[in-house]
Amino acid sequence: MRHSAVCLALCSILFACEDSKPPPKKPALQAETTAVNPTEIDPVKLQLFGALPDKMPRGKAEITEERVKLGRILYDETRLSRGGELSCNSCHDLATYGVDHKKTSEGHKKQLGSRNSPTVYNAAGHISQFWDGRAADVEEQAKGPILNPIEMAMPDEKTVVAELKKVKEYDELFKKAFPGEPSPITYNNVANAIGAFERLLVTPSRWDKFLKGDKNALTAEEKIGFNKFNDTGCVACHSGVFVGGAMYQKMGLVKPYESKDLGRFEVTKQESDKMMFKVPSLRNVEKTGPYFHDGAVATIEDATKLMAKHQLGRELSDADTAAIVAWMKTLTGEIPEKLIARPELPGVKKPMQK
Repeated sequence: MRHSAVCLALCSILFACEDSKPPPKKPALQAETTAVNPTEIDPVKLQLFGALPDKMPRGKAEITEERVKLGRILYDETRLSRGGELSCNSCHDLATYGVDHKKTSEGHKKQLGSRNSPTVYNAAGHISQFWDGRAADVEEQAKGPILNPIEMAMPDEKTVVAELKKVKEYDELFKKAFPGEPSPITYNNVANAIGAFERLLVTPSRWDKFLKGDKNALTAEEKIGFNKFNDTGCVACHSGVFVGGAMYQKMGLVKPYESKDLGRFEVTKQESDKMMFKVPSLRNVEKTGPYFHDGAVATIEDATKLMAKHQLGRELSDADTAAIVAWMKTLTGEIPEKLIARPELPGVKKPMQK
């Protein structure tokens, strides 16, 4: 008994001594170091993004070489305008990243539109078309400007078809693009051909290389910029493959933005849609100013600061703005030069002019 008591006492002392020792220091975790390293990007953040596809198909609609060829020609065709002077390319210049760099574009008889002309590059992958989303896809969008009295101002679809039928070369081009149709020169097929062409207008960039695994595709400064973009909250609207273009958002969500344009409300007439606009893609944003639906902002730096202020209630410093802009410039892609080469128009001996 006495021996057992002694053993028990000794054990108690040993355990007490063990408990009194300070806990061992935990080794620093590599993940924690990476998370606070501003020149590294957490892979989890990249799950909200995706690399551009080679093309943007339209359901089961076939994108054929003949249809794309016709669409490219029609994109430059000034016969689709009432004055014979304007084409799709007039406002969405393929050589300058799909925009004309004007606050609002000039249409028939120099009339000015009320909204900035967005880029056509990568647009086929967006949730809808136009700032207010009134067209479901690029095919439907292509029909709008041609008949808009301020833009290309053609009086009706029949007039458009009649103009094209005056040029005999178009008969063969439409037959090849839409085989099996008895009368292929239709207004719908004009839009379908232009849409087929636009669905190939993708501009892969260094950002896509980075997303595909090339960790050296971005500089340390650009990685810092992405982290700042993410941490500021910009990613709430600008994410996905197109870094935007996937939702509608209120312009002036936190701090009101002054504008007479009520956005999507003009289409739906629903009170909840007042000041709602399609979130623009940031693809090629460096090259597509001026900015916003009204084209009111000239520089990408000012646009970045204003978005942080109006949408997030954040005041960005010049340094933070510069970092974010540095990353956004990695979204500037390669223009498909061969695809957009100016075509020789049917009935014209030289490439079309604007």
